[in-house]
Amino acid sequence: MKKWIQDLGLILIGSLIFAVGINYFIIPNLLSEGGVIGLTVILHYVFGWSPGLMNFLLNIALLALGFKFFNRRTIIYTLFTIGSSSLFLYITERTGKLITEDTLLAAIFAGLLVGGGIGLIFRAGGTSGGTTILARIAHQLWGLSVGKGILAMDIIVILGSVFVIGLNKAMYTLIVVYIGAKVIDFITEGLDERIAVLIVSSSPDLVLKEITSKLSKGITVLEGRGGYSGDQKEVLYIVINKHEFIQVKNIIKDIDQKAYVTVHHVHEMAAEVR
Repeated sequence: MKKWIQDLGLILIGSLIFAVGINYFIIPNLLSEGGVIGLTVILHYVFGWSPGLMNFLLNIALLALGFKFFNRRTIIYTLFTIGSSSLFLYITERTGKLITEDTLLAAIFAGLLVGGGIGLIFRAGGTSGGTTILARIAHQLWGLSVGKGILAMDIIVILGSVFVIGLNKAMYTLIVVYIGAKVIDFITEGLDERIAVLIVSSSPDLVLKEITSKLSKGITVLEGRGGYSGDQKEVLYIVINKHEFIQVKNIIKDIDQKAYVTVHHVHEMAAEVR
């Protein structure tokens, strides 16, 4: 229950930040966005319809279309996200105002706020609905990756917005989307970015002992064999936070300066895979 409360609180904060980005920077500067929110903004420009109301109606319709592709927890979180983001969009559209007339500044801050809001929602385990739902459906039916599906639909919406906001504003919208994507990545991965370190050393036992004692980290010992020499070797494998790598590197350097070390980023970790 505590975890649910924390997640829903994070979704609320993210939804508010997202709504401020839309109603204080995007709409007052005649910019747009990708996905469903981009479509609601365009409908607002053309017909004057409420972004909050249209965001709710369109997302609910899409969720009803693709609910069978989601588990119970995701559906609950997505419903909560749709409701909270639509509510905050509705509230802030009445208080939204032009903060800056500099379109580039508006695009930058819109990207930071919209990306930051969605990033917090993703970090809590929610989804932004909209094109995420369509992308999941496309993935299940045709095998198209979710990332590519979202990108394709965002591009379609942005290209369509050219006829309403003009080419220049659409190009600024690309800046919004790019910055937003980078911020989302930073919040969902960068705050707790993990790396995997593979160590081949002539003193594996000593390296293992030092790392486990100084970092209190578990290490996996793999059995390896030299492709050229045919010698049996013990290969150490450990997943750590990025900021811990310097300490691991110094430990290895003090023990074996000729050790072979490779590093790669870990995109997802799970204590249990079902």
